[in-house]
Amino acid sequence: MSAAQLVLDLPHRPAWGRDVFFEAPANRAALAFVDRWPDWPQPAAVIVGPAGAGKTHLAAVWQQRSAARQVTAADLPALSGRGEAGPVLCDDAEAVLSRAGLAGEEAFFHLLNRIWHRRGALLMTARRPPARWSVRLRDLASRLNALPVIEILPPDDSLLAVVMVKQLRDRQLEIEPAVVGYVLDRIERSFAAVATVVEELDRLALAEKRRITVPLARRVLARLAADGDGR
Repeated sequence: MSAAQLVLDLPHRPAWGRDVFFEAPANRAALAFVDRWPDWPQPAAVIVGPAGAGKTHLAAVWQQRSAARQVTAADLPALSGRGEAGPVLCDDAEAVLSRAGLAGEEAFFHLLNRIWHRRGALLMTARRPPARWSVRLRDLASRLNALPVIEILPPDDSLLAVVMVKQLRDRQLEIEPAVVGYVLDRIERSFAAVATVVEELDRLALAEKRRITVPLARRVLARLAADGDGR
């Protein structure tokens, strides 16, 4: 083993509670919608936003509140014969449907109809609105396109700073405000860019058993730029 600590890609466990979700102008509409449940104007809706915007966090908040059952592509074929219409969560719905095949789309269509007629609840998240999904079943596409879409907007610096601090704390790492500012001044203003930097900060800090400092952050940004991941 080299002098650097062996880094194992062990999964970290994010904190998904409502109390650790930071409200900002970019996500205020989506958060307000989740907080309104069960007083929704329609039984189903889609929260859309870029990767890392907090869609899964919001979905988890709603799931905790509603006791919703989460469905994946593997679950869909078995849904067609079921009659229940309790709260259902479909995180990253575009990807779920793209993997489900036509039979899965048909099952999802029947699920959506049951929820609609029995006043159940369905919350979906996705990076893009349903109109841009590659749904083959016309009836399902039409129904999805009619749903309310709540958008998480591009982030401002204050939200990106909070996201960076939270993602690092989820990994048991602390970062000083000066280092956060240093990084944000040098990366693309996007959730994806923050996630990439956090991943590399975590990896390098763990490998070298160092605190996250400006010099360490400088090295991470230089490495990402050299690898073509600099934003």
